[in-house]
Amino acid sequence: MTADIERVEALLAAMTPEEKAGQLGSYWHRPEDPGSGDVAPMEGDMTGPDSFEAAIEHGLGHLTRVFGTAPVSVADGVADLRERQARVQKASRFGIPAIAHEECLTGFTAYGATIYPTPLAWGAAFDPELVEEVAAAIGRDLRAVGVDQGLAPVLDVVRDYRWGRVEESIGEDPYLVATVATAYVRGLQSTGLVATLKHFAGYSASRAARNHAPVGVGARELAEVLLPPFELAIREGGAGAVMPSYAAVDGVPPTASHALLTTLLRDAWGFGGTVVSDYWAVPFLRRTQRIAADDDGAGALALAAGVDVELPETVGFARLAAGPALDQAARRVLLQKGRLGLLDPGWEPRGDDGADLDSPANRALARRLAERSVVLLANDGTLPLRAAGGGPGRVAVIGTTAVQPRTFLGCYSFPNHVLAGYDGDDLGVAVPTLLEALRTELPDAAVPHAAGAAITGDDRSGFAAAAALAAQADVAIVAVGDLAGMFGSGTSGEGCDAPDLALPGVQAELVTAVLDTGTPVVLVVVSGRPYALGALAPRCAAVVQAFFPGEEGGAAIAGVLSGRVEPSGRLPVAVPRTPSGALPTYRAAPLGRRTDGISSLDPAPLYPFGHGLSYTTVEYRDLTLGAASMPADGRVDVTVTVRNAGRRPAAEVVQLYLTDHVAQTVRPVRELIGYLRVPLAPGETRRVTFDVHADRTSFPGLDLRRVVEPGTFTLAAGPSSEALPVAAELEITGDAPRVLAGARVMTTPARVE
Repeated sequence: MTADIERVEALLAAMTPEEKAGQLGSYWHRPEDPGSGDVAPMEGDMTGPDSFEAAIEHGLGHLTRVFGTAPVSVADGVADLRERQARVQKASRFGIPAIAHEECLTGFTAYGATIYPTPLAWGAAFDPELVEEVAAAIGRDLRAVGVDQGLAPVLDVVRDYRWGRVEESIGEDPYLVATVATAYVRGLQSTGLVATLKHFAGYSASRAARNHAPVGVGARELAEVLLPPFELAIREGGAGAVMPSYAAVDGVPPTASHALLTTLLRDAWGFGGTVVSDYWAVPFLRRTQRIAADDDGAGALALAAGVDVELPETVGFARLAAGPALDQAARRVLLQKGRLGLLDPGWEPRGDDGADLDSPANRALARRLAERSVVLLANDGTLPLRAAGGGPGRVAVIGTTAVQPRTFLGCYSFPNHVLAGYDGDDLGVAVPTLLEALRTELPDAAVPHAAGAAITGDDRSGFAAAAALAAQADVAIVAVGDLAGMFGSGTSGEGCDAPDLALPGVQAELVTAVLDTGTPVVLVVVSGRPYALGALAPRCAAVVQAFFPGEEGGAAIAGVLSGRVEPSGRLPVAVPRTPSGALPTYRAAPLGRRTDGISSLDPAPLYPFGHGLSYTTVEYRDLTLGAASMPADGRVDVTVTVRNAGRRPAAEVVQLYLTDHVAQTVRPVRELIGYLRVPLAPGETRRVTFDVHADRTSFPGLDLRRVVEPGTFTLAAGPSSEALPVAAELEITGDAPRVLAGARVMTTPARVE
């Protein structure tokens, strides 16, 4: 590290202001073929230099998405990146290459690369260790072809289910988001790459769930709900990059917020990496935020706030003035290049032009994560289909979702992000459909299919055929949900915000038509957000939820339906009862929940956060505390016993919640402070112990300083936020609140015996 610092200081001393500014810019080559997919429909008048030569004249900070912009083979992508890096080095007096970055939210967003489940499915798995393993696999593929930085994970805590980017988020609980995202950071960076935290901060709290809309949250909600995931990923995950969000928070765009990017991020949290702008967020300060008169002014604002690199191309940073802010940003970029090895003497672009980006090992990982993310919401005993005594002889499969593989993939998967703009059905990888997977799972059953209705539109002409098929079957599997896209081209995804939480198109009517036949219906929802199922679920024999489970999603869902896979996913977001508007998340304060006599609206969900069934019965008993009280800086063991009382194995997600009885500010009725996936064989009993530090009870007080208050708390454990069969009271002692300054204990380790 000392050698890197010395090398960087020597470079800065020799560089002109133009060369320093060159390290803060980027270049994105996009195909000119008008028939190709447009992955950047918002660019408008915000494009950078006309040519690559002009962009690299004084050096270059980043190369944008060499692999992720058009369908290129590994060999062609490696050759293109190698050739561009050579030109960047030649244009630089000091031979400094660029950092190559790519999107990697559901895997490497490139043609032929494995498509893993979307982040909402990571949350449903409640399995940080597996997410870390997946991220490491993604990192190895990126690194194999010469990429240095990945633009993931997304740490936005879901605040409104209508927001199009819910699918990119991990869930509605900050602790779940924080722990899973930090695991992803560790996995990706274990391969030598830089992970990029998105979108700092407040983006998911936009008004009316509209993309890029203003954010009106107060400082307390920001500190308590929206910032902790970023803090954990920096303090304990060591994330190397942060991307500010587009949305203005209380009138200030994060891209221009010195308070967020410098005072908090660097001074308070000790972040030592780079801040990279979201795509065109710098010229947005002029174009949509209107806090700068021109692009140069926008660039000056962003640089002064703490932005180090402008992505995806150089617009506002094209003519930066010399001075300490320019030097500091260039220093940070060069230090990062040093850590990546880009400043090493004799550096040459790496890149395996024969790399297999969708290896059998990758697909096995994708399937494991998909299987663990599928949530069984309800079941009257119809599932599993291959229960003892045989299965159904005829299974009607209904719905477009059952035969359209793109419905398993998130908006940042290559097929939906890029290939959707091209002609043809080539997805680059094999994505077996649910229908194909069910026919494999149920070889002795007849498994016919009827589409019934499209994902969108109002065409009901297929209802009759679907109902007739169902009427002749022993059971009907009706698959409904989303088709992800970008900026209005899908029902879920970036810029695909929903007016309400009704299933898209006429899919709910299709389910009703099949239910009316009297045949038992298994409803399968494959989506990027939760949809209101209150009018449908009570009539169904079973309900299964999958959040864009990726290329192996068909096999995962079919495995759960057949019984080959034990269902173990849990809801990272609640499933609403009614489709109307915004609903509070489970961490609501008392007046945010049902209030008979105060409001006629009941916000209670149909299925709560953390809910999920298995094919067995797990019993909870004997929650005990290591001590009945502890000081405001102490810790206590919280132990709960779980027993599998059934005949099938299970993977129980044991959840621990905290309730603060009296506090100086309004607190949630309960909040998740710990969880652990626990495998249980039939008849097996295990004890799970959570190590709870007093810091885990802290919150921003009246003056916004974080405090641990003396008082009484309830610790409760169970299978969901609303099913907590065991509890105990804990007393935190002391005469006055303890004020926390600097780092604090942010996690609750758990062990199983």
